[in-house]
Amino acid sequence: MAKVAYQKLTDHSAFFWGLLAFHVLVIAAGLSAALYMEEHGHIVTGMSNQIVWGTPHVFAVFLIVAASGALNVASFSSVFNRLAYKPYARLSGVLAIALLIGGLAVLVLDLGRPDRLIVAMTTYNFRSIFAWNIYLYMGFIAVVVLYLFVMMDRRISRSATPTKFVGGFAFFWRFALTTGTGSIFGFLIARDAYSSAIMAVLFIAASFLYGLAFTVLVLMTMGRETRQELISEDMLHKFRGLFILFAQAVLYLTAVFHLTKLYAPQYRDVEAFLLRDGGIYTLTFWIGQIWLGLILPLTILVFFGRGRDAWRSMAISAPFFLIGGIAQMYFTIIGGQAYPLQLFPGMEVSSSFQDGVAAQYWPSLPEILLGLSGVSISMLLTGIALKILPFLPHPAEA
Repeated sequence: MAKVAYQKLTDHSAFFWGLLAFHVLVIAAGLSAALYMEEHGHIVTGMSNQIVWGTPHVFAVFLIVAASGALNVASFSSVFNRLAYKPYARLSGVLAIALLIGGLAVLVLDLGRPDRLIVAMTTYNFRSIFAWNIYLYMGFIAVVVLYLFVMMDRRISRSATPTKFVGGFAFFWRFALTTGTGSIFGFLIARDAYSSAIMAVLFIAASFLYGLAFTVLVLMTMGRETRQELISEDMLHKFRGLFILFAQAVLYLTAVFHLTKLYAPQYRDVEAFLLRDGGIYTLTFWIGQIWLGLILPLTILVFFGRGRDAWRSMAISAPFFLIGGIAQMYFTIIGGQAYPLQLFPGMEVSSSFQDGVAAQYWPSLPEILLGLSGVSISMLLTGIALKILPFLPHPAEA
């Protein structure tokens, strides 16, 4: 393969500036929402003593998982020597960093006391998966920055060895990061909806899908901006194949997770609640995650993803995969907390604090704005990076 050429985003249309302005407004609204919740407390949110992780956590975890998967395109080129993916490696790294920063920004602002973050960064309890994740998140940014430097430095990039070594280390780190994020839920044995080792594997599969969806949407948007075909016909079919593979993996692992829970008698009640009797949580799972987020886009890609319809089918399917990702995290995080804790297994519990009763949760406007601001932070950082440095592939090489 010929030497790959890259370019900055030099042309700026009204669409581009309008998109940046929109993200700035969403970020401003998110910061205002965070200040509002800081001033009045979480009483102004839909959260309670049972639902302690609300909608901002849904967006934060979704972005962190997607950040890990966004790096896959770079890994394909350097680790697995798939040279067709090399033109997209730089964008892959930038997008991974931007998505992680967006997710962490929401996470920090939703803590209630962001100033207490310094305690978490200086005092570690290594029996807590949250303490491990501080190292995993910060280390991921450092490793990907080094990865980008190795790819972009002219002297170092002349040899494939440094890029392959750093790329392999980054590939290992992104697996550790997603495993740590999934293990937050897998290690919570007190919550019947979680407490499963397969949560880590499911999150890894989901990261592949959501990271690729973000990558494809950014490439299509920037292609419209530069008036160039940044994704060749051959790469469209490769991305289509990856979408189908990753979506099937998520669907399969989701089925295995719930079938395993249904097989164990102690988990049948929580599965009945989530999959049949959970109201909004059940609808979020079947309609949001399974139908809109997996089956519908899979159907579009399988039956309408070839020939001249390939580009259109990708443009339609990628947003649906992301919608399904939000639905998956909402169902997992909120639905898992809504089911009551089994304080005394085998006994019926009731009290003035509604112990043993499924929690009701409706996200408030400040929560939604704070969550959406994380996506806008990621997209704004990506747009600025593409403007400053040559991260976009040259169309002749794409």
